[in-house]
Amino acid sequence: MNSLAGWKDTIVALATPPGVGAIAVIRLSGTEAITIADKLFRGKKLKNQKSHTAHFGQVLAPSTEEVIDDVLVTIFKNPKSYTGEDTVEISCHGSPYIQQQIINACVACGARLARPGEFTQRAFLNGKMDLAQAEAVADVIAANSRAAQQTALKQLRGGFSSDLKLLRDELINFAALIELELDFSEEDVEFADRKKFQQLISNLKSQISNLISSFSLGNAIKNGVSVAIIGKPNAGKSTLLNSLVNEERAIVSEIAGTTRDTIEETLNINGVLFRLIDTAGIREHSTDKIENLGIERSKQNAERADIILHLIDMTDEDPNDFPWLKIYADKTIEVHTKFDKWRSQMEAQGISVTPHFSQNRIAAKTDFGIEQLKKVIFEKAIGESVNTENTIVTNARHHEALEKILESLNAIEKGMNKNISGDLLSIDIRRALHYLGEITGQVEVDRDILGTIFGKFCIGK
Repeated sequence: MNSLAGWKDTIVALATPPGVGAIAVIRLSGTEAITIADKLFRGKKLKNQKSHTAHFGQVLAPSTEEVIDDVLVTIFKNPKSYTGEDTVEISCHGSPYIQQQIINACVACGARLARPGEFTQRAFLNGKMDLAQAEAVADVIAANSRAAQQTALKQLRGGFSSDLKLLRDELINFAALIELELDFSEEDVEFADRKKFQQLISNLKSQISNLISSFSLGNAIKNGVSVAIIGKPNAGKSTLLNSLVNEERAIVSEIAGTTRDTIEETLNINGVLFRLIDTAGIREHSTDKIENLGIERSKQNAERADIILHLIDMTDEDPNDFPWLKIYADKTIEVHTKFDKWRSQMEAQGISVTPHFSQNRIAAKTDFGIEQLKKVIFEKAIGESVNTENTIVTNARHHEALEKILESLNAIEKGMNKNISGDLLSIDIRRALHYLGEITGQVEVDRDILGTIFGKFCIGK
């Protein structure tokens, strides 16, 4: 379906999560939103009321005038609404039956059911927000950590868009001078200072490169960081998982091969979500087919994970260093487990060991070294801290567009070094401007792209 088809209709949808709750909110938006609400509402005449006011009354069934529910109706008159259109929100009791009856009544009076993300799409089409901000709405809703929430809010408030606007304005100013030169090409005049333009391109490349580099951090913030816990049977993987999440999530046993399949749990460290994966113990030779399947899955999880915690039992006389892990050395943290048992063994031999967190030594049963290990994991994935005041790219579409912008800037720089003509330079300048505008929707965006973007939203947003 055309993503813009019927966008002038009045639409209706449940704006709160489906199911039973204390209250539910049903949202109407469009030119007939207040008129439709007036047909159903017994109370004040809504079209005569001021915008941003709430009114108590009853919703009646349009055919029988039977009372469906006591409700609170809030009206927002255009253009001062989320969508930029007349909008009505009906707060009713949270019965799914009542919700559906009110929605059916709205449809009977001329509204149609909204498509996923259509309210936000209308906000974009009506100029209430740009495309990058509209996409940030979905990220705010889906945020599952403080860092994800703060990053999405910054984009929703226009932080990313403001940065791009400054870059775009600088490029447009110079593009205008290049175009002016083309108009006076016969006079052989030069309006655009090439040295200043070279400096501008260099600055733009640096800023775009920084935005592109931030995507790996942004992706970790948005989707969480996957951490695979790998090691031999009885290396302490399940004990570590339980200690990290502070609950008995995995079965702990002295019997080798207790964990046959992966167990996943989440952990929030400094506002960033980490997805912990407790894997089956890995040993090179096993006759148990189920265990071997678990071992193979452990290796697959190690390959896909952002970080690998390689657990090495300090009391094991024959620790296996898993040669295949060497190809993942850049994302692997070696963790030496059972420090408490090893320390007791050393002291039994008359060797004194001072307990301190070095070489990532832990004793998960007593939580020794766990907080320090969390810090090591965080720094491996994120760095020392997350500065959500900086612009961080979290959207794959934006990342792809930024890479195309950088390609164009490289082409401009290369062309200038070869002293190519302004008309050829302007082609790459326009290309860079196009992709800058595509991120925020300042240029016409393909309707299929809009359909994909807003199709990921929930209905009612």
